Amino acid sequence: MKVDAKKDVVKEIAGKLDSARAFYLTDFTGLNVKNMTALRAQLRAAGIEYLVVKNSLAQRAVKSLEVPDIAEFFIGPTGLVIGIQDAVSPAKVLTEFAKEHDDKPTVKVGIVEGEIVDAVGVGKLAKLPPKEQLLAELAGVLEAPMVSLVAMMQAMLYEVAGLIDALRAEKDAAGS
Repeated sequence: MKVDAKKDVVKEIAGKLDSARAFYLTDFTGLNVKNMTALRAQLRAAGIEYLVVKNSLAQRAVKSLEVPDIAEFFIGPTGLVIGIQDAVSPAKVLTEFAKEHDDKPTVKVGIVEGEIVDAVGVGKLAKLPPKEQLLAELAGVLEAPMVSLVAMMQAMLYEVAGLIDALRAEKDAAGS
Protein backbone atom coordinates (compact mmCIF):
# COMPACT_ATOMS: atom_id res chain seq x y z
CA MET A 1 0.00 0.00 0.00
CA LYS A 2 1.37 3.40 -0.96
CA VAL A 3 1.91 6.17 1.56
CA ASP A 4 -0.98 8.29 0.24
CA ALA A 5 -3.34 5.34 0.41
CA LYS A 6 -2.24 4.62 3.99
CA LYS A 7 -2.86 8.25 4.95
CA ASP A 8 -6.36 8.05 3.44
CA VAL A 9 -7.10 4.84 5.37
CA VAL A 10 -5.86 6.41 8.63
CA LYS A 11 -7.97 9.51 7.98
CA GLU A 12 -11.07 7.41 7.23
CA ILE A 13 -10.64 5.28 10.37
CA ALA A 14 -10.00 8.37 12.51
CA GLY A 15 -13.18 9.97 11.17
CA LYS A 16 -15.27 6.91 12.02
CA LEU A 17 -13.77 6.58 15.50
CA ASP A 18 -14.13 10.30 16.21
CA SER A 19 -17.85 10.24 15.40
CA ALA A 20 -18.44 7.08 17.45
CA ARG A 21 -19.94 7.06 20.94
CA ALA A 22 -17.73 4.05 21.66
CA PHE A 23 -15.31 1.69 20.01
CA TYR A 24 -13.79 -1.57 21.13
CA LEU A 25 -10.65 -3.47 20.17
CA THR A 26 -11.19 -7.19 19.86
CA ASP A 27 -8.94 -10.19 19.32
CA PHE A 28 -10.63 -12.47 16.82
CA THR A 29 -8.06 -15.28 17.05
CA GLY A 30 -9.81 -18.64 16.80
CA LEU A 31 -12.80 -17.47 14.78
CA ASN A 32 -13.15 -19.11 11.40
CA VAL A 33 -14.47 -17.33 8.31
CA LYS A 34 -18.02 -18.59 8.90
CA ASN A 35 -18.06 -17.24 12.46
CA MET A 36 -16.46 -13.94 11.42
CA THR A 37 -19.15 -13.53 8.78
CA ALA A 38 -21.84 -14.27 11.37
CA LEU A 39 -20.31 -11.72 13.77
CA ARG A 40 -20.17 -9.05 11.07
CA ALA A 41 -23.79 -9.76 10.14
CA GLN A 42 -24.98 -9.45 13.76
CA LEU A 43 -23.05 -6.22 14.24
CA ARG A 44 -24.30 -4.78 10.94
CA ALA A 45 -27.90 -5.66 11.86
CA ALA A 46 -27.47 -3.63 15.05
CA GLY A 47 -26.03 -0.65 13.14
CA ILE A 48 -22.48 -1.32 14.29
CA GLU A 49 -19.40 -1.34 12.09
CA TYR A 50 -16.61 -3.92 12.31
CA LEU A 51 -13.22 -3.26 10.73
CA VAL A 52 -10.10 -5.36 10.50
CA VAL A 53 -7.12 -3.20 9.58
CA LYS A 54 -3.40 -3.24 10.14
CA ASN A 55 -2.52 -2.43 13.73
CA SER A 56 -0.10 0.31 12.69
CA LEU A 57 -2.79 2.14 10.69
CA ALA A 58 -5.42 1.81 13.41
CA GLN A 59 -2.89 2.94 16.00
CA ARG A 60 -2.12 6.10 13.99
CA ALA A 61 -5.83 6.80 13.64
CA VAL A 62 -6.39 6.48 17.40
CA LYS A 63 -3.34 8.65 18.16
CA SER A 64 -4.89 11.46 16.11
CA LEU A 65 -7.93 11.49 18.40
CA GLU A 66 -8.28 13.04 21.83
CA VAL A 67 -8.61 9.74 23.67
CA PRO A 68 -6.38 7.95 26.20
CA ASP A 69 -3.38 6.08 24.81
CA ILE A 70 -4.27 2.47 24.01
CA ALA A 71 -1.25 1.70 21.81
CA GLU A 72 -0.29 -1.29 23.97
CA PHE A 73 -3.47 -3.12 22.86
CA PHE A 74 -2.61 -3.08 19.14
CA ILE A 75 -0.87 -6.45 19.27
CA GLY A 76 -1.94 -9.49 17.27
CA PRO A 77 -5.13 -9.74 15.27
CA THR A 78 -7.28 -6.72 16.08
CA GLY A 79 -10.81 -5.90 15.02
CA LEU A 80 -12.36 -2.50 15.59
CA VAL A 81 -16.00 -2.52 16.69
CA ILE A 82 -17.42 0.96 16.17
CA GLY A 83 -20.65 1.99 17.90
CA ILE A 84 -21.86 5.22 16.33
CA GLN A 85 -25.22 5.49 18.10
CA ASP A 86 -24.48 4.16 21.58
CA ALA A 87 -21.95 2.25 23.66
CA VAL A 88 -24.21 -0.51 24.96
CA SER A 89 -25.34 -2.15 21.71
CA PRO A 90 -21.84 -3.13 20.54
CA ALA A 91 -21.00 -4.48 24.00
CA LYS A 92 -24.21 -6.56 24.02
CA VAL A 93 -23.63 -8.01 20.55
CA LEU A 94 -19.98 -8.85 21.32
CA THR A 95 -20.82 -10.44 24.67
CA GLU A 96 -23.74 -12.48 23.35
CA PHE A 97 -21.74 -13.64 20.32
CA ALA A 98 -18.77 -14.61 22.52
CA LYS A 99 -21.04 -16.68 24.81
CA GLU A 100 -22.12 -18.74 21.81
CA HIS A 101 -18.60 -19.10 20.33
CA ASP A 102 -16.22 -20.18 23.11
CA ASP A 103 -15.62 -16.62 24.39
CA LYS A 104 -14.42 -15.42 20.99
CA PRO A 105 -13.77 -12.71 20.05
CA THR A 106 -12.20 -11.39 23.22
CA VAL A 107 -12.40 -7.71 24.03
CA LYS A 108 -8.99 -6.15 24.57
CA VAL A 109 -10.13 -2.66 25.54
CA GLY A 110 -12.77 -0.08 24.73
CA ILE A 111 -13.12 3.67 24.57
CA VAL A 112 -16.53 4.84 25.76
CA GLU A 113 -17.27 8.57 25.68
CA GLY A 114 -13.51 9.23 25.68
CA GLU A 115 -12.72 6.96 28.66
CA ILE A 116 -10.90 3.61 28.71
CA VAL A 117 -13.06 0.59 29.55
CA ASP A 118 -11.49 -2.82 30.15
CA ALA A 119 -13.05 -6.16 29.19
CA VAL A 120 -14.83 -6.41 32.57
CA GLY A 121 -16.31 -2.95 32.03
CA VAL A 122 -17.53 -3.96 28.59
CA GLY A 123 -19.25 -6.96 30.18
CA LYS A 124 -20.96 -4.65 32.65
CA LEU A 125 -22.08 -2.37 29.82
CA ALA A 126 -23.56 -5.38 28.04
CA LYS A 127 -25.75 -6.09 31.08
CA LEU A 128 -27.36 -2.65 31.00
CA PRO A 129 -30.94 -2.52 29.74
CA PRO A 130 -31.49 -1.06 26.27
CA LYS A 131 -31.62 2.72 25.95
CA GLU A 132 -35.34 2.64 25.11
CA GLN A 133 -36.10 0.74 28.32
CA LEU A 134 -34.05 3.19 30.41
CA LEU A 135 -35.90 6.12 28.84
CA ALA A 136 -39.25 4.44 29.49
CA GLU A 137 -38.31 3.86 33.13
CA LEU A 138 -37.23 7.50 33.46
CA ALA A 139 -40.52 8.65 31.94
CA GLY A 140 -42.39 6.46 34.42
CA VAL A 141 -40.45 7.90 37.33
CA LEU A 142 -41.16 11.44 36.14
CA GLU A 143 -44.83 10.70 35.42
CA ALA A 144 -45.69 9.17 38.80
CA PRO A 145 -45.55 12.41 40.84
CA MET A 146 -47.58 14.24 38.20
CA VAL A 147 -50.28 11.56 38.25
CA SER A 148 -50.41 11.78 42.05
CA LEU A 149 -50.73 15.58 41.88
CA VAL A 150 -53.55 15.37 39.34
CA ALA A 151 -55.37 12.75 41.42
CA MET A 152 -55.01 14.88 44.56
CA MET A 153 -56.27 18.01 42.78
CA GLN A 154 -59.18 16.05 41.30
CA ALA A 155 -60.10 14.73 44.77
CA MET A 156 -60.02 18.27 46.13
CA LEU A 157 -62.23 19.43 43.25
CA TYR A 158 -64.77 16.67 44.01
CA GLU A 159 -64.69 17.63 47.67
CA VAL A 160 -65.36 21.31 46.85
CA ALA A 161 -68.16 20.28 44.47
CA GLY A 162 -69.65 18.11 47.22
CA LEU A 163 -69.49 21.00 49.69
CA ILE A 164 -71.20 23.33 47.22
CA ASP A 165 -73.95 20.76 46.61
CA ALA A 166 -74.41 20.32 50.36
CA LEU A 167 -74.55 24.10 50.86
CA ARG A 168 -77.11 24.43 48.04
CA ALA A 169 -79.23 21.62 49.51
CA GLU A 170 -79.05 23.29 52.94
CA LYS A 171 -80.22 26.65 51.46
CA ASP A 172 -83.02 24.96 49.54
CA ALA A 173 -84.18 23.22 52.72
CA ALA A 174 -83.98 26.44 54.73
CA GLY A 175 -85.88 28.39 52.02
CA SER A 176 -88.80 26.02 51.81
